[in-house]
Amino acid sequence: MAGGAFVAEGRVQNYNGGVTTFVVFTCIVAAMGGLIFGYDLGISGGVTSMQPFLEKFFPSVERKKERSESGAENAYCKFDNAVLTLFTSSLYLAALVASFFASSVMKIFGRKPSMFFGGLVFLIGSILNAIAQNVALLILGRILLGVGVGFANQSVPVYLSEMAPAKLRGALNMGFQMAITIGILVANLINYGTNKISGGWGWRLSLGLAGVPAILMTVGSFFLPETPNSIIERGNIEKAKRMLQKIRGTNDVDEELRDLMEASEASKKVQHPWRNILKPKYRPQLVICCLIPFFQQMTGINVIMFYAPVLFQTLGFGDNSSLISSVITGIVNVLATLVSIFTVDKFGRRILFLEGGVQMLLCQIAVGVMIGAEFGTDGQGSFPDSQADLLLFFICAYVAAYAWSWGPLGWLVPSEVCPLEIRAAGQAINVSVNMLFTFFIAELFLKLLCHMKFGLFFFFAVFVVIMTIFVSYFVPETKGVPIEEMNRVWKAHWFWSKYVSDETTMDNEQEMDKVACELVA
Repeated sequence: MAGGAFVAEGRVQNYNGGVTTFVVFTCIVAAMGGLIFGYDLGISGGVTSMQPFLEKFFPSVERKKERSESGAENAYCKFDNAVLTLFTSSLYLAALVASFFASSVMKIFGRKPSMFFGGLVFLIGSILNAIAQNVALLILGRILLGVGVGFANQSVPVYLSEMAPAKLRGALNMGFQMAITIGILVANLINYGTNKISGGWGWRLSLGLAGVPAILMTVGSFFLPETPNSIIERGNIEKAKRMLQKIRGTNDVDEELRDLMEASEASKKVQHPWRNILKPKYRPQLVICCLIPFFQQMTGINVIMFYAPVLFQTLGFGDNSSLISSVITGIVNVLATLVSIFTVDKFGRRILFLEGGVQMLLCQIAVGVMIGAEFGTDGQGSFPDSQADLLLFFICAYVAAYAWSWGPLGWLVPSEVCPLEIRAAGQAINVSVNMLFTFFIAELFLKLLCHMKFGLFFFFAVFVVIMTIFVSYFVPETKGVPIEEMNRVWKAHWFWSKYVSDETTMDNEQEMDKVACELVA
C-alpha cells in the first residue's frame, strides 16, 4: 500500500518540555493529510463495484457482469476495462509527478503552504468527482486528487516530525501510516452505507465526502503555525525560539534550538545528493531505497486495498457482501498497524519483515488454491458460506501480515539508512519508486486477473518469496542504530562490507566533526 513518507531521525535527545495541547491540536489537523490519502485508497474500489456508477460511466463493464452471471463471459474478466483502471490509476501517476514539485515548494515556501495547496487541490478534485457527468471530468478529478496526495505525502510527515517532541517522532511517523489505514476503513464503511441509498446517487456521496478531511486540512493550515525548523531555514532565529517555547511549553529550549540551528547549517553544506548516492560507498542505501518500495508493491496488497469489493464480487460475493468483507479487512488493517507501532522498536525490523513474509506467502497460496479449485479457469462457480468465511479469513490474515510488516516498514527502513549527504535523494527515490509501482499495479491488476486468473495469487507469492530471501540476506537490523553510525552496520555485513570500507566510515566521522567545529566557531 502506498503510504506517507517517514522522516527518520538520528539519536533521540531528551530535551526540556513535553507534549502540549497546542502540539496535539496541530498534529491532529496535519494528520488529515493521511486521512485524505487513505480515504481515496479505500473509496475507489467500492465505487467501481456499485451498479449505478458502472451503468452511468462504464456500461460495457455492467453488461460483462451480466454475461458472466449467465456463463457467457469469463468471471475473471468482467471488470477488465482500460478506462475503468485509468479511473483508479490516474491518481497515483499524478501523485508521482506532483511529488517532484512538492519537495521544492516545501523547501522554498515552507510546510504550511504545501499542506494548504495539497488540501485545496484535493478538495477541488473531490467536488469534480461528485458532480461528474462524464468520464473525462471523472478522471480530471482523480488527477487533481493525485496532485493533492503528492503534496500531502511530502509535507505532512515532515510537519509532524518537526512539531513533535523528539521522543515521540517515531510514533508520530508511524501514526501517519495509522491515519491512512483509518481513512481506508472509513471509506469502506461509507461505501457500505451509500450503496444502500435508493436513487442511484450513493456513489456521488462516497466520492464527495473525500472533501471533508480536505476541508479540515485546508482550513486548518491557516491556523497551524510554521515549524521551528522551517522558520530557522528562513533566518528568523528569535521567532523560531518563541515558537519552540510555545510548542514545548517551557522557556528552556536553548539546547534544542542550538541543535536545530546546527542541523540547518549542516543541511546547507550538503551538495549534489543525487551525485553522492550513485557513489559505490552508498550502494547499500541505493539498493535499499529502490528495492524495498518495489517489493512493497509486489506483495500484491493493492489488489486488496484498491479492488477489494471488485475482487470479492469476482469471487461470487454479492454487492453488500463484497462491501462488508472490505470493511472487515479494513478493520484488520487498522488493528495490525497498531501491532507494528507497539512492536517495531521492541522486536526489531527484520523479525517483522520475515514473519510477515512467511504469513503472506502461506495465505496467498491458500487463497490461490481455494479459488482455483472452485472457479477453475473459466471463473464459473461460487463458494458455500463455510468456504467463503475461510477465504475471508485467509485474506484478513494476509492483510494483517502486511500491515505489521511491509506496510509501515517499507517506508521506515529506507528512511533510516540514508545519512544526511544523501537523505534527500534517498527519500525522493523511495517515494518515486513506490508511487510508480502503485500506478503500475492499479493500472494492470484487472488485466492480470483476466489473463492469469487464480494464478495471479501465485504470481505475487513468488515475489513474496524473493523479497523475504532479500530481507534475510541483505537487510541488516536497524533498530536503535543512529543514522550517524549506520556505516558501521554496513561494514559488519557479509555482503555490503565490500562497498563500505573503514576509510568510508572514518571519512564520514571526520566530515561530521569538521562541520561541528565550523558551527562552534
